[in-house]
Amino acid sequence: MATIEKTTGKSGVTYRISVSGGFDCSGKRIRHRMTYKPTPGMTARQIEKAVQRAAADFERSIEQGYALDNRQTFAEYAAYVIDLKERTGVRPTTLDRYRGLLVRINAAIGHIKLADLRPQHLNSFYKNLAEPGLRVSGGSANARMDIPAWLKKNGKSRAAIAEAAGISAATMGVAARGEAISEEKAEVIARAMGKKLEEVFRVEQNRSPLSEKTILEHHRLISTILTQAEKEMLVPYNAAAKATPPRAERKDPNYFQPETISAILTALETEPLKWQLITHLMIVTGCRRGEIMGLKWDKVDFENSRVKIDRALISSKSKGVYEGATKTSDIRHLKLPRETMELLRQHKREQLRLQIANGDRWINSGYVFTTDSGEHMNPDSITGWLYDFSRRHGLPHINPHAFRHTVASVLLANGTDIVTVSKQLGHASVNTTESFYSHIIEENKAKASECIADVLLRKKA
Repeated sequence: MATIEKTTGKSGVTYRISVSGGFDCSGKRIRHRMTYKPTPGMTARQIEKAVQRAAADFERSIEQGYALDNRQTFAEYAAYVIDLKERTGVRPTTLDRYRGLLVRINAAIGHIKLADLRPQHLNSFYKNLAEPGLRVSGGSANARMDIPAWLKKNGKSRAAIAEAAGISAATMGVAARGEAISEEKAEVIARAMGKKLEEVFRVEQNRSPLSEKTILEHHRLISTILTQAEKEMLVPYNAAAKATPPRAERKDPNYFQPETISAILTALETEPLKWQLITHLMIVTGCRRGEIMGLKWDKVDFENSRVKIDRALISSKSKGVYEGATKTSDIRHLKLPRETMELLRQHKREQLRLQIANGDRWINSGYVFTTDSGEHMNPDSITGWLYDFSRRHGLPHINPHAFRHTVASVLLANGTDIVTVSKQLGHASVNTTESFYSHIIEENKAKASECIADVLLRKKA
């Protein structure tokens, strides 16, 4: 039976509800407690009914095994869940993203008691995120000074400033070209140059609303945290499962037409061999950037013309560049055409000459793609190089991921079954492949239908 105790304090009248939860191993009675505070404006009769109802609900939840926590806030429990995720091996890049999302989440609902969180709180938060001015990542920054000229005058390299600032070479390249980067990245670049932010960059605040995709990311993290709370029986239900987040439209994947790939391959012939091979591998395998940069020579089978993809280089804000499993922890063996194998042989000979030239300075990392000293490369550098490459040759903007979509579209258009395509790309399941490329699959079904009609129904002239 629940007991109710009325107390009057600085914050007004509250009711302390206690419920017995049996005895612990030493024979001491276990008591669960919660506090109920009436809504302002309620009559005495309304308060009495509401308190009795709260006591009955609380007692029922304890009987069902829930240990409703009336003290722990959402922010406190979220920190526990993130720590739990880290201890169970969630990737640092994912944890970095979680922590970034929690900045807005905790500002809005972090103070609410875990057991008091309701779908209405979340719906209000999602609506608020869709309003202008909610961005907390700062503005966008464009260089107001000639960074390349400053580097030349001061005997500095882009790579040296990028390393001092703790950012990727690709980001430094974007800044040096005068294109927009985040205010946060601009701040560390200016600091590495020994200057104030306003001396190097012009900053504009971005007040545009968050995208539906970003709002959904916030919703999914909240749902993940509350799923854990529900599993631990700290809440009777997952409030996020009953909320109404926005529905983001899935965009069709962008891919290159054959003539664009042909132009890219022609332009590559004048580029350094290492970058020829990196781009070539992306075109023929559809591998992710990190999988290409994580490839080691002992995974290259020259005799059978194939490579083993089982590791990836990952760039994390908190951990830097490190080697880990592929995105879906899959292992796949990919057959390569003879043109790609020939490029691999040429690159291996060129790397050997570089190793001899370096002597004791060479770092034998074992990676296929390395810096001039033999160290691994940052997978983000592929994005920056492809951007410069497309500008040099007057090509359309090249998004590295578009090569994956191109491989999938070519395979599907030429009748390759969905299971083989899924394995080629290293998707977690066939359902992922079907979801991404549903429009291409539907087009192929339409073509198949027309083919059947041509052969079986239509008279030949």
